[in-house]
Amino acid sequence: MFGVLGILISLALLMFLAYKGYSVIFFAPVFALLAAVFSGMALLPTYTEIFLPNLANYVKIYFPFFLLGAVFGKAMEESGAAKSIAKTIVKRLGAKQAMLAVVLSCAVLTYGGVSLFVVAFAVYPFGASLFKEANIPKRLLPGTIALGAFTFTMDALPGTPQIQNTIPMKYFNTDLYAAPVFGTLGAIIVLAVGLLYLEWRKRQAQANGEGYGNHTLQEPEIVEDSNLPSPLLSVVPLITVLAVTLILQKFVFPYWDISPWAVQAPYKMDKTGIVGTMNNWALMIALLTGVIIALLINPGRIKGNVAKAINAGAIGSLLAVMNTASEVGFGNVIKTLPGFHTIAQAMMNIKGGGSPLLSEAVTVNVLAGVTGSASGGMSIALETFGKDYLAWANQIGLNPQLLHRVASMASGGMDTLPHNGAVITLLAISGLTHKQSYKDIFAITLIKSATVFVLIGLSSIFHFV
Repeated sequence: MFGVLGILISLALLMFLAYKGYSVIFFAPVFALLAAVFSGMALLPTYTEIFLPNLANYVKIYFPFFLLGAVFGKAMEESGAAKSIAKTIVKRLGAKQAMLAVVLSCAVLTYGGVSLFVVAFAVYPFGASLFKEANIPKRLLPGTIALGAFTFTMDALPGTPQIQNTIPMKYFNTDLYAAPVFGTLGAIIVLAVGLLYLEWRKRQAQANGEGYGNHTLQEPEIVEDSNLPSPLLSVVPLITVLAVTLILQKFVFPYWDISPWAVQAPYKMDKTGIVGTMNNWALMIALLTGVIIALLINPGRIKGNVAKAINAGAIGSLLAVMNTASEVGFGNVIKTLPGFHTIAQAMMNIKGGGSPLLSEAVTVNVLAGVTGSASGGMSIALETFGKDYLAWANQIGLNPQLLHRVASMASGGMDTLPHNGAVITLLAISGLTHKQSYKDIFAITLIKSATVFVLIGLSSIFHFV
């Protein structure tokens, strides 16, 4: 009981200080060690033998996606492609459909592989101007961006190259297009219900006489830019990432047997995870191809900015991966504590009609909330229980693709607690506070989380994948 109390206190303190703007890179190990003290564990061994190795292992596996995703996003930004896409969607739909325009702008960029952080930077200026023109409260803008960038295109739509959709491949030998019906239905539900919620919030505010509001922080100055690539040309890098990933994962790598040499020295790859590893390679190649094309589509604008795009993307990826890796280290310390074992066993005992899907959804959601990171929480959950879930699925004849999609979608649920890095960054970009806008971000989170459980119920009845 004392150990569980330590876990709760540590998590609460980490959330509180993240809410106040303190770095989780510094405080994640501090509060991980505090939880360890409550459980009677030694401080320094916990830090050097548990926290740091798990931090390093996460960086080892997922850094290429952070790096290439960030560089791709910066290349799209510097070439003007991201701005061109967002601007076109916003102009076509206009002020009357301001919320839909912002959501679709974010969705197109996210599904094309642009980093969530870059999407927020790219869309915010146009979104703020559109909200101001339509007299919609600015405090609703972060929730609107979150719906477009942090939900259905992040992990529900099959094929999305975001990291939340890549992690399960390693554990279930699946690809980015796993469980297409399940994921597509989920995306439709999240989008529809999310838009209905935001529209209700807008009408509620306007009925009370609330408009855009008087804001001075981060108010954008929209400057007309005549040197943007055409919208059609701008989507080419996005389509390329999706197409190259699809071709390699579906039509090339399945016919390339690397096991004769991959399991031998010096590689010694895990034979059961080779398919998932090759699918990771496919995404790396696709993102690198996307970077090259993004740098080539607008030579006049990108000239002299290639180094800037690469350097800024590389530096930005370090901060993003270290934030997440520190939270993964925190979560892995927590999972070694006796108090966590009690919680974990309870989650594994959730049968859900004899299927592992309900247990997996709850476990991933809880750990994503603990770490404040979708990818971090899912990594810990699947590292700990992935083999058990796969064996359970094989035992009852459940398609592993469903394990992939449920894990991916559940990770993007309770991860957006106040200490989530993406939430903190989004609010900073918008010049708003948790008090002003977090309520709506959290509501979108609840919609996303509930959708996963609704789909699990429907799939158990209609047996779709």
